[in-house]
Amino acid sequence: MTTTGEEHRAAGGPWWWERRRSAVLDGGLALGSALECAVEGVGFAEGAGLPVGIGVLLGVVAGSVLVVRRRWPVAVVLVAIAITPAEMGFLLATVGLYTLAASQVPRRIIGVTTGMSLAATLIVTLMRTHQGVGDIAGSRIDVWFLPLMSVLASVAMTAPPVLLGLYVGARRRLMESLRDRADSLETELQLLAERAEERADWARGEERTRIAREMHDVVAHRVSLMVVHAAAVQAVALKDPQKAVKNAALVGDMGRQALTELREMLGVLRAGEALGNSVRGAVPLAAVGVAAAAAATRAGAAEDGPSLAELEELLGQSRAAGMKVELSVQGEARGYAPEVEQTAYRVVQEALTNVHKHAAGAGAMVRVAHREGEVAMQVENGAPPVRGGGAMLPSGGNGLVGMRERVLALGGVFVSGETEAGGFRVSAVLPAQPGPSGAGLA
Repeated sequence: MTTTGEEHRAAGGPWWWERRRSAVLDGGLALGSALECAVEGVGFAEGAGLPVGIGVLLGVVAGSVLVVRRRWPVAVVLVAIAITPAEMGFLLATVGLYTLAASQVPRRIIGVTTGMSLAATLIVTLMRTHQGVGDIAGSRIDVWFLPLMSVLASVAMTAPPVLLGLYVGARRRLMESLRDRADSLETELQLLAERAEERADWARGEERTRIAREMHDVVAHRVSLMVVHAAAVQAVALKDPQKAVKNAALVGDMGRQALTELREMLGVLRAGEALGNSVRGAVPLAAVGVAAAAAATRAGAAEDGPSLAELEELLGQSRAAGMKVELSVQGEARGYAPEVEQTAYRVVQEALTNVHKHAAGAGAMVRVAHREGEVAMQVENGAPPVRGGGAMLPSGGNGLVGMRERVLALGGVFVSGETEAGGFRVSAVLPAQPGPSGAGLA
């Protein structure tokens, strides 16, 4: 695993050192530099006529400055320049120039201090070379030889640590930049993963809602009619056996259709379990939704789903169950989008189902109005003759919610509520062409 920038900075050492091994390294370099300068201080003291102790002490103090090279690199180089005339501090100058070039000090300061160190080294080298050549009696050397050798020697002592420091500093900054980018990328990936999870949760919730709505549309109406017909069979079994037989046959037909549609939906769920070995417990919501929509489509006995043209057949099923239903159509029927036709049919279907559940024995009036650019429908029933009578069908409370979701998803208007006469009214207006939000509803 790679170390991120935060972890790298968190691994700190004593004082200004980032890591303990850096402190140990600087301490070792300072000790070596102090020993070197102490030895060289002996020769400097003898040449300058000073006590040897003073020269050694000066060398130890100057060489020990290397311990703060990471904290104050400019000061280390300036100390190295100051003791250059004493011919001390080769290690101090080399390591100091390297540290300065590798640090984040502005380039102009690096250039000025490097030039000062080069000039000091050149002067000392030129003087020492001149003295060395002057000691050789009778030697004839060209005038350009001493300056050339001095320049080469000075550049050889100054350029390598500076160039190496510049390279290491650039590489270090590059690594820090890569670490920061890795940190930011990791953060962005975490945010993207969280957003993707949120979108997946939202999509799963929407798909579950759609599946519940489709299954409700497929099953609720048929099962409600089955219960109503079963209650009618029980009521007329002794008085009118022929009507009881007819109602029982209707119950059987509706039951078989409902079982067929449920079997297809549950078959998709079982197939999803067989295909979900790689993801245990995963439910193919999209596949279930497709199967539910397909079953709902077949329930309308039309290739493109139920439509307004099949309202008479729908009302006939309710009439066969004993409900008095009237249909009023205003305007001339136009060609609507398939999802509009299906939603309009479902609204009327669910409204009639609610009448069977909650207002058994009450009559219903279905009104459909074809207008320019829209279609309106209204289902109104009167007050039930006996409160709490009828087949006592259970209600999940999702019928009105499902109707509202369907209508609003197509950009329509949905209103429902009780009437002054004690009945209930459901009204919906749908545009002829659905908005963008209704593209994937049906």
